[in-house]
Amino acid sequence: MTQPMFDQDDTDQSGSPRASFEEEGLVHIERFIRDADFKRLLVELERFHHDVVPKMPREQVYYETPGDPATLKQLQHLDEHDAYFRELLWGGAPRRLAEILLDGPVVPKNFQWFNKPPGVGRATPPHQDGYYFMLDPCEATTLWLALEEVDEENGCVRYIPGSHRDGMRSHGRTGTLGFSQGISDYGTPEDLARERAYPAGPGDLLAHHAMTIHRADGNTSANRTRRALGFIYYSERAREDAEAHAEYQRKLHGDLAREKKI
Repeated sequence: MTQPMFDQDDTDQSGSPRASFEEEGLVHIERFIRDADFKRLLVELERFHHDVVPKMPREQVYYETPGDPATLKQLQHLDEHDAYFRELLWGGAPRRLAEILLDGPVVPKNFQWFNKPPGVGRATPPHQDGYYFMLDPCEATTLWLALEEVDEENGCVRYIPGSHRDGMRSHGRTGTLGFSQGISDYGTPEDLARERAYPAGPGDLLAHHAMTIHRADGNTSANRTRRALGFIYYSERAREDAEAHAEYQRKLHGDLAREKKI
């Protein structure tokens, strides 16, 4: 499996992944995955899309345009459907990194695939993952692995560094499939002054705290996709309001089905 490109014995040193994570609420690790492992990953993803996606529940497969395979934008829980991806989530380098960033054992929660199809890939609304997670304390991380060149044209991630220390912002329902909640009052002069774009190359990894504010523009390219993987881990110290989370998901899936978005 993959190995993180840093010395795990140095995680308390200045400039280390955990130091950056604690200070900024995010960390950018270039070439997180070795070339040979990255090539294997792309092959396994192609297999997964061909063999597994057609059999997945509709509530785990999102399209920008329902029913149009060219507009596939998001897959949920790859780990539930395939041994290779389950091992990568549960036993690979992403989990080891999450344990370093969150300073202790973690619980793997989700393995996602993302895309912004060229020309139609919509913006990701500003949000904090912790609003969806419903944790106490809100100690979790999302690792975002770029599968190709991602820049401002095709919708790189934009963060507000340090926002994980500012508390939870007010969220409200959005019309964006896969990101149903967004920060209601985002866009103040302070927000825009603090926001930073984080372009990434193939195999680069961005990890952020569940409280870190982030968003992404739509894909304005005429021919470039914007594919990435997402790994979600909760700290073992965090307690999930499982009943509220399940009820939210049930209602959301019902709404999306009625609106014919899934």
